[in-house]
Amino acid sequence: MVHTTAESDMTNPAIGSTQDVLARLKAVLPLRWFPDATPVLDGLLTGLASAGAALYGMLNYVQKQARIATVTDSFVDLAVQDYCGQRLFRRSGESDSAVRARLSREVVRLRATRGAMAAALTDLTGRTPTIVEPARAADTGGYGVACGYGAAGAWGSAAMPFQCFVTAYRPIAGAQLPPGAPPIEGSVGDAEILAAVAAVTPAGAIAWTALSN
Repeated sequence: MVHTTAESDMTNPAIGSTQDVLARLKAVLPLRWFPDATPVLDGLLTGLASAGAALYGMLNYVQKQARIATVTDSFVDLAVQDYCGQRLFRRSGESDSAVRARLSREVVRLRATRGAMAAALTDLTGRTPTIVEPARAADTGGYGVACGYGAAGAWGSAAMPFQCFVTAYRPIAGAQLPPGAPPIEGSVGDAEILAAVAAVTPAGAIAWTALSN
C-alpha cells in the first residue's frame, strides 16, 4: 500500500514533533480506559504534546550552540568572540556556515612559522603571499648561485635576523581560489589582512608588510 505524504507523516511522525509526542503519551495510557476513537482525549493530550514538542525543539537548538560545527545565528558571533576575541569577526553579509568554517580553521591554525603565515594569508585572501627573509639564503641566493648580482631575486642581509618582508595580495572578486582555500564571503579589508599577519608572526620577530592588488 502506498501512503500519501499526509498519511506517512501521521504514521511515521518526525521525532520530537507534536504527533510523535502525542503518540508517546497515548502509548503509556492503559488500553482499557479509553475507546478506539478518543477525540476529547486527543484534544487534551495534543495541548501537552505541543508544549513537549516546543521544549524538544528548544533542547535541540541549545545542543547545537554548544559545538562550533553546528552553532547558528547570533551564537556564532558569541563563539567567535569566545575563541578569538576581536581578532575574528563576521563580515557584512557573511553566512553562518562561512563564519563557522573560518572559526574552525582559526582555532587549530599553526602559527609562528613561514608556512603558517602563507597559509593564513592564502585562507584569508585566496592569493598566495610573497615572503622574503633577508637572512635566508634560499630566498636571496648568493654570488652566482640562484640570485645575486645580475640575477632576479631578493637582496639579502645577515644584519636582519628574525625579520621578513611580506607582500600580501588583496582578494580578487570572482578569482579562482587555490586548492583547499575556503570560499571568501564578505569584504576583506586591509586591517583584517594586517591583523592576520600579526596573529601568526612569532614573538620577537618583525614582519614588514606591504599590501598589493
